[in-house]
Amino acid sequence: MSSSLPRRKATHSQGWKNQSSVTEFILLGFSRNPRTNWILFFLFLFLYLFTVLGNGVIVTLIRVDARLHTPMYFFLSILSLLDLSYATTTVPQMLIHLVSKSKTISYVGCVVQMYIFLTLGITETWIFAAMAYDRYVAICYPLHYRVKMSQTLCVLLAVSSAFCGLTCALVYTVFAVNLPYCGPNEINHFFCEIPAVLKLACADTSLNDQVDFILGFILLLIPLSLILASYVRIFTAILKIGSTQGRIKAFSTCASHITVVTMFCIPCMVMYMRPGSEASPEDDKKLALFYNVISAFLNPIIYSLRNKDVKRAFFKLVGTSADTQ
Repeated sequence: MSSSLPRRKATHSQGWKNQSSVTEFILLGFSRNPRTNWILFFLFLFLYLFTVLGNGVIVTLIRVDARLHTPMYFFLSILSLLDLSYATTTVPQMLIHLVSKSKTISYVGCVVQMYIFLTLGITETWIFAAMAYDRYVAICYPLHYRVKMSQTLCVLLAVSSAFCGLTCALVYTVFAVNLPYCGPNEINHFFCEIPAVLKLACADTSLNDQVDFILGFILLLIPLSLILASYVRIFTAILKIGSTQGRIKAFSTCASHITVVTMFCIPCMVMYMRPGSEASPEDDKKLALFYNVISAFLNPIIYSLRNKDVKRAFFKLVGTSADTQ
């Protein structure tokens, strides 16, 4: 029996623990060419290290600078932590597999990775909606901003987003692990993402496709609709501002958020709301790279380059460190 074939259990007993005859999966990744893999290794290593550094710096700046202790930066710090965790869930393992002969992941490890990845991703979509609501209140009700965006409401929005992520990711994962996987066990992906794993199921996955579509509608289209509704009101308010400079300043506070939401949510919609039969493994990997690696890499750049408060806090921190040496 070749190494690509799965290890099997002898029984077909009921219960989700015994639904699968596969005890490990092989992640095929991007290429079987060692030279290409080494190039990809250094590329993704750079992207990951910058992601860790960039998001870590943003979280640190918001933590230490009192002027950044506002609802907008509270949500930005959560977004940075999510991006950091999101990339860490998949990229270190991907880097190891790029330069290692063994590209296996245990069945349990695959399920855990799947659940954590989904939890973080779903939480992030609702954090985007909370950030849009924050900008709506700041621009449309500036005099009542502190009252409407109270600390209690901010914490409630963050906790609700996390709870939605934890529960909905559990639904996704339970529906996936209840399918039988009897071989082959090669996942044409660089991590255990549900659409790629479902292709290995030896059963009809039409129910899973329906669940994915319904949850995708709830978890992507509803937050996007809330974001769109917020920005319609925001742009209406911006157009009523008398001065051109005032309109530009108001719009600049929203531009970063719009860019980040677009980069993250549109690839996710394509991935999770289309039927599994229409998916191409190579296209799936490119989409996953975009919202898993590229988005987390670019977010610190987008927010820092377009945000005077973040840049001011950074130069203050660097200046203080330099003075103490």
